[in-house]
Amino acid sequence: MKSWGIGNRAVLLAGLAAAPIAALAQAVDLTKLDTDAVSPRAQVLVLGTLHLRELPKDFDPAALHEVLERLAIFKPDIITIEALTGEECDLVARHPTKYGAAFCATTDAARAATGLEVPAAMAAVDKMLKAWPTLPAPAQRRRLASLFLAANDRASAYVQWLQLPQAERRVGDGLDAPLVDMLIGLGNRNDESFQIAAPLAARLGLQRVRAVDNHTGDNVDIPADRDEAFGHALRDAWNSGRAELDELDKPLAALKKGTDFLPVYRYVNEPAYLRALAEVNVRATMRSRSPESYPQMWVGGWEIRNLRMVANVRETFRERPGARVLSIVGASHKPWFDSWLGQLQGVDIIDAQAVLK
Repeated sequence: MKSWGIGNRAVLLAGLAAAPIAALAQAVDLTKLDTDAVSPRAQVLVLGTLHLRELPKDFDPAALHEVLERLAIFKPDIITIEALTGEECDLVARHPTKYGAAFCATTDAARAATGLEVPAAMAAVDKMLKAWPTLPAPAQRRRLASLFLAANDRASAYVQWLQLPQAERRVGDGLDAPLVDMLIGLGNRNDESFQIAAPLAARLGLQRVRAVDNHTGDNVDIPADRDEAFGHALRDAWNSGRAELDELDKPLAALKKGTDFLPVYRYVNEPAYLRALAEVNVRATMRSRSPESYPQMWVGGWEIRNLRMVANVRETFRERPGARVLSIVGASHKPWFDSWLGQLQGVDIIDAQAVLK
């Protein structure tokens, strides 16, 4: 038998290096591997949203009524939100050298009321939900709400609060006066987690929502004295490609003045609007020139963030093939969510426009 010499290996490696990358990528079509799957397929609806905190303070959540009606018809089993998990917040707090200053809400009040730090509170939540009764008592809901707050999962705590009868929304079972005030205050916040996700979850009898945001991969590592230059380069890149989006934002501004936000949500989930957002975020940024390649660094972080968010969404229904999942996320993320979630095994992407019709 002839030996496979260095020269032969060199020829093979040279040939591989010259092979078209696109052809190699298409050798296995991952989207076809689940063709003969026997389990039910998950139905995933990605709802692109405005960030309601950016609306005027006098915004009336009643404007979301028709949006909630359409989403209720979809009947999701799982609702995800663009928020950081208590686990990630705890991680960031414990690694300030890597991640910088903590950017999560404090759990001091909930820790004082329950005596639990975030990891212990998360474990207590899981234990309680595994034994959750069909008809929980108000005391159980109050206790679970307090644990969610200690776990830095305020939206899920609010889900429990909303399912309490009005007379039972009070101090007790882990909820002290500061935590009750906190829960009341959450209902007054312009935030899609508290005005769309939590009310819908409570309406459907779900026990929680699932936070899926992630910022562990988009903290671009640049010298502190270059922060301003980084921001300037990024703003210039975005501004260079905003012409189409600026035109599309004009009718959106008029829609946001209305008392019914269903047309707003239809508009920001239209392909043309989503495409314009993606063009600004990536196309304009990738073609922007910077000596340090700052805009391109940002795109790398943007992709990592979206990849990890999509993985977090997938984790919420890992043990639930066939689940109906509603993922509420800023509209600029929706093209990445639709594309990458749609490539996963046993997953169908639901047309948001059809749901909002």
